[in-house]
Amino acid sequence: MSSHAELKALEQRVIGCTKCPRLVDWREEVAETKRKAYIDEDYWGKGVPGFGDPAADLMIVGLAPGAHGANRTGRIFTGDRSGDWLYGALYRAGFANQPEATHIDDGLELDNCYITMPVKCVPPQNKPNAEEKSNCAPYLVKELELIKPKVLLCLGGIAFTEVSKILEVKPRPKFAHGEVHKGLADFEIVNCYHVSQQNTQTGRLTEEMLDSVFTSVSELLKGKSSS
Repeated sequence: MSSHAELKALEQRVIGCTKCPRLVDWREEVAETKRKAYIDEDYWGKGVPGFGDPAADLMIVGLAPGAHGANRTGRIFTGDRSGDWLYGALYRAGFANQPEATHIDDGLELDNCYITMPVKCVPPQNKPNAEEKSNCAPYLVKELELIKPKVLLCLGGIAFTEVSKILEVKPRPKFAHGEVHKGLADFEIVNCYHVSQQNTQTGRLTEEMLDSVFTSVSELLKGKSSS
């Protein structure tokens, strides 16, 4: 089986996954009750696979699907304010063909970039527990194996922690926004505050800060391609 076919098969396993009863119950409850603004829409309500270029040099790792974003639309970082920030920055940096991500068939394409999360189902209060993160870890391991990225961009401390566990990074550096770690388990790792509204609405993360992170990412990729 080709790596592309394996990735497609992995996507189907994620969509059909029922390993975590608490997450299955919650994703389906959210999909049934809905948010008033989307009351007439059909929610996805299943596991959300990664999205992007299967031959990407850049892999972005977030946290988990948004209740009324990816859990509604079926595509990662799509249909909510976090996605507006992330895809806007990806467009400005040349990794996306458009700055908007509104629904799964909106024409969005990523170039040399793949986005995933260590937890594939929406968790209550956006807080997956240790068992749920452990259950989901093999999916991220397989994505790393199939895509073979050169640079990992971790959105938030949880993403960095989960990536570090999978890569068996010891000792694990502390998470810090804008920090670049070269040669951690043969990857270049860049850390960034998560694009959640609690960061973007408070000014903890600004567009300038986000664009600066992608400048660092682009410089790392240029260095890897020339070496």
